[in-house]
Amino acid sequence: MKQNYLNNTPIEEALNIYLGAVKDAVGERKTETVKTCEAFGRVLAKAVYAVICSPHYNASAMDGIAVKSADTVSAAENEPLFLPDGSFQVVDTGDAIPDEYDAVIMVEDITEKDGGVLIYSSAHPWQNIRQIGEDICMGDMLAPSLTVLTPQLCGSFLAGGVTEVECIGKPLFGIIPTGDEIVSPTSNPKKGEIIEFNSVIFSGMLKEIGTESKIYEIVPDKKELLTAVIRQAAEECDAVLVLAGSSAGRDDYTSEIIDSLGRVLVHGIAAKPGKPAVLGLIGKTPVVGLPGYPVSGIVVMNEIVKPVADFLSGKETPEKAFITATAARSIVSSLKYKEFVRVTVGKRENGFFAQPLPRAAGVITSFTKADGILEVPQNTEGYEIGEQVRVRLLRPVEEIDNSLIVAGSHDPLIDEIADLLKRSEAPYRLCSSHVGSMGAVTAVRTHTAHLGGIHLLDTESGKYNESYIKRYFPNGGARLVKGVGRIQGLMVKKGNPCNIYTFPDIVSCRYVNRQKGSGTRILCDFLTQKYGLDESKIKGYYTEECTHTAVAAQIANGNADCGLGIYSAAKMYDLDFIEICVEEYDFLIDEKAYDSDSVQAFLKALGSEAFKKRLSEMGGYRL
Repeated sequence: MKQNYLNNTPIEEALNIYLGAVKDAVGERKTETVKTCEAFGRVLAKAVYAVICSPHYNASAMDGIAVKSADTVSAAENEPLFLPDGSFQVVDTGDAIPDEYDAVIMVEDITEKDGGVLIYSSAHPWQNIRQIGEDICMGDMLAPSLTVLTPQLCGSFLAGGVTEVECIGKPLFGIIPTGDEIVSPTSNPKKGEIIEFNSVIFSGMLKEIGTESKIYEIVPDKKELLTAVIRQAAEECDAVLVLAGSSAGRDDYTSEIIDSLGRVLVHGIAAKPGKPAVLGLIGKTPVVGLPGYPVSGIVVMNEIVKPVADFLSGKETPEKAFITATAARSIVSSLKYKEFVRVTVGKRENGFFAQPLPRAAGVITSFTKADGILEVPQNTEGYEIGEQVRVRLLRPVEEIDNSLIVAGSHDPLIDEIADLLKRSEAPYRLCSSHVGSMGAVTAVRTHTAHLGGIHLLDTESGKYNESYIKRYFPNGGARLVKGVGRIQGLMVKKGNPCNIYTFPDIVSCRYVNRQKGSGTRILCDFLTQKYGLDESKIKGYYTEECTHTAVAAQIANGNADCGLGIYSAAKMYDLDFIEICVEEYDFLIDEKAYDSDSVQAFLKALGSEAFKKRLSEMGGYRL
């Protein structure tokens, strides 16, 4: 079996090694001539100098009359001076001033009389006249080399007579998707087929920073085919990204091919996710092997590829924007890597707080939902809940100021409220994390969420939520707002092939459970004890998912036969449903946040007719 041995180069060292090698190899960057009116966002290859003055003639700065200043000396407020027709010329703003005149009197300061005008004060030389070169003089440097062109600069170039500019050429990145299992986007992939979407992500990221990309056809895991395409791309493009095939598996050829066509500088960086990256050169062309998992690839794009793209584009890599936030949960990290943890960020009166999102390298939604990246340095074990951490922002801080953080039990109705808020005039962005009902209790107690959904069963009284409020908030600090009645039951395959009719029947099938701390798991553990079931004998009892839809997906795809969940999730996946109970799904709200505009907007949406209509369409809820 082929084996490539990965390094574990610290990510900052890897970037320094690679960027230095790229700069040496590339040398002078290519340039191109661009029309000034189309040059916004481009980078100047050399300084730009004005070829004409602006204005290039003496121009009136006002609507009025052009006069000889010497003819107006005797004018005064109490003795206005009469100027006969022929001793002045009517002008509008921007008009050229005839050579015999040297001043302009505003139309507001004159009175017409007997074919001439009265003026009430004398005019001084060059009054209200924009003289030649007032703004720009021919030969002035308008911008130095490597300046990123703004609309204002492009306008100043045109004013200075510069209609074309020499810019650094936009680098072209070749993107090569690889893998036998990879297929073009489809809404109906077969089992074992993986939809190729990384190229869309990475080409979009490159476009954001001003580069262009060319996406090649998917290349199977055949060494000779991949070699040919990488060689071709290295000749056609200014840089190449090879997607997947960078690790140390049986069909991972990227490192070997780059080394055969050029040289590998780094293979393996001390980053999690992102470790199996390959950084190499083929001639003058940078070639990067990106990990196949999207989150890993995005990290390498942000930390390595973007600085390389900025250099090729002639741009300075912008400084990262950080804030200090409170960790909403404990974060455990390996000492071996610098870890990039995706987080949602909320703001409270005592500052920002960061709620970690799922950390798996394949969970692309952890980036779509993320407000920031919490960087855990290498040789650090992580952070405790409540500890101050540095978070690199992925969104403007103004968006975060208007975020409503909901941490608690999963239910699709949270997403429906988020959509209603988006469609309303309320400027609030709802960010939810599925940490279970007990997670909501913790988040509200520590003021690291505004609110959370809960459905906590008191196994002694059979009631929901209220006893937990008394236990965990004995001195107040939280409000319980009634939500909905929610039907919980067993989700099974269409047609119920395993003949599951009551809860004890789960002993005869493959079960999939919810995570510890979730209200559904508490209900499941309660029913297990109630019916005297040995959970260790239930196949899959310790297989845990964080959402109702994830449980439904496992059943629909044959990975499990049965799981406890809500009706709306079963309906979504076309599963049969055996009702067990109707539970109370309520909202636990931090007392300090209750009167905030964002929480009040949430409660308004919760009580709206539009929300009731959506619940009715989803099914499985009782208002």
